[in-house]
Amino acid sequence: MKLGFSPLTAGLSYRQSFELAAELGLFLEIAYDQHEMDPRLPGAKELALMGRAAGVGFTVHLPFVDWNIVSLVPEMRRLSLERTQRAIAFGAEIGAACGVLHTGLVPLRLPEAVAHAHQLVQEALEQLELAIPVALENLGLSKADLLETPDELAKLLEAHPHYGFCLDVGHALIQRGPGGPQEYYHLLAHRLLHLHLHDNRGDRDEHLPCGDGAVNWAWVRGSLGDFGGTAALEVTGGAEGVRRSVALLRNGF
Repeated sequence: MKLGFSPLTAGLSYRQSFELAAELGLFLEIAYDQHEMDPRLPGAKELALMGRAAGVGFTVHLPFVDWNIVSLVPEMRRLSLERTQRAIAFGAEIGAACGVLHTGLVPLRLPEAVAHAHQLVQEALEQLELAIPVALENLGLSKADLLETPDELAKLLEAHPHYGFCLDVGHALIQRGPGGPQEYYHLLAHRLLHLHLHDNRGDRDEHLPCGDGAVNWAWVRGSLGDFGGTAALEVTGGAEGVRRSVALLRNGF
């Protein structure tokens, strides 16, 4: 698998991130939200030029901050879809290998609201125009998350064959326990497009460097080491956290 990391999660500037990525042979996963919030950051054209100069590729995390494509409020839903479409265009302009998409929130857990939100996510995925490959990420971290089980995500992907799957091993551990990543993988390996790799102790989304929590990294290396797609480290700890995670994944324990 081709490894990369998220500068946002690592807490590194783009200058630091490009230097580290070039040194270690990594790509960068760009958080589109960060570019919306900070006009000082490079635009898509400049970022693409920086990537070519450094020999560093990209993936893009599509919006998730103040965002909800299944919002029961039409204006919120419309704006979220517009932001997502702009982010997909941004990803295409920087040459992103893929984009990662969340599946929305239903804080009001009334049966009617949940049923309506399931219809809305179907409509949202049909409306989006995919200029790059897009992978739906497993969540299940909060009672507000629309999709509550691996089966629900599998059914959604079955209905939308143009989307792939992003296996977030840390999320799966929290949602389903120690066997969570394997459960998602065995169900959706045929749709796997991208990975999010980070660690935690099984109770909250800590984004620890790989090896610092309870994720079964021996299984990750054994089952996913030959995966031909992309895998982004979403780890804290700055450059050292990225370096230690890369070493574990490439060299073992």
